[in-house]
Amino acid sequence: MTNGPDARAAAGMLGGDEETYRGLLQSIVDVARAIFGAEAASIFLLDEDNDQLVFEAVSGRGEGELLGARFPSSTGIAGFALVTRQPLVVDDLEADPRFSQDRARATGYVPSSIVASPLLHDERALGVLSVLDRAPDRPFGLAELELLSRFSTQAAIGLDLLLRARRAQESLVDDGNAALVSRVAALVDDRDDDAGRRLLEALERVLTTR
Repeated sequence: MTNGPDARAAAGMLGGDEETYRGLLQSIVDVARAIFGAEAASIFLLDEDNDQLVFEAVSGRGEGELLGARFPSSTGIAGFALVTRQPLVVDDLEADPRFSQDRARATGYVPSSIVASPLLHDERALGVLSVLDRAPDRPFGLAELELLSRFSTQAAIGLDLLLRARRAQESLVDDGNAALVSRVAALVDDRDDDAGRRLLEALERVLTTR
């Protein structure tokens, strides 16, 4: 990213069409939060120039405070997911040394549990998707880890297409929109992948109401 250190720098990385870019990111976190019945969900995108993760979309708790916040890409739970390129579940953040209590308290929201997955496409790490704090009687587990991993794969397709549109110095047009939806749809198993179907529906809403 070359547009300076503010929150819009990460936006500039992934799309000339700001409305489509923001709509896609918000759809991803809104759907992820709804699927898991969680308190919050967020997307961090990697600012390669500054080696930082940037809060680019938030749903639920912290929605008004976190956008644009930055931290070193190798720190925290999200940083661990990015560096290892593996999803992970932490059911007691207070006891995990990778979690920054001070940073969380500064935002006014201190989560207690998290499931996080890197956004990977063609071996490139674009960022991290995280979901925080389910109800106490519905803790995160291996099933949630697998679900978020599949969901992240689908979400990364849309982000990658926006990135390539930016590199070509053109906004998404109708053909690009159709390609995005069709590529996500190709990964959705109508038999059992409800998360994928819900993401596809959200993407279609974003791209057909521009």
